Amino acid sequence: MLVASVVVSALLALVTFASGGNKIVRNKTFVTQLTGLGVPEKYIPVLGTLLVAGGAGLVLGIWWAPLGIAAAAALALYFLGAVVTHLRAGDTKGVVPVVVLTLLSAAALVLRVLSL
Repeated sequence: MLVASVVVSALLALVTFASGGNKIVRNKTFVTQLTGLGVPEKYIPVLGTLLVAGGAGLVLGIWWAPLGIAAAAALALYFLGAVVTHLRAGDTKGVVPVVVLTLLSAAALVLRVLSL
């Protein structure tokens, strides 16, 4: 289970680093999308920082399981909030990738717990 946990955590970390980095630097595409969902622009760098922190927690959690478990759980909650945000804005097309990331976060959590 450890190998599966590492693979899923690494994949999720790469996604969160990319997405979080784009939010931190306020990439125009990301800002336009998020403000269109009703997210205030001042919160976008905060959301990006949370994603980068979650990705770092996943990577460090490969060596220290409690951190990996906490990071995976936090990312699952983050993405669950993103699902709610998309649905409240009526963005049924844009919610699909976020649901996938929510499930990937849950998988990272379960695999990390099972690898103990």
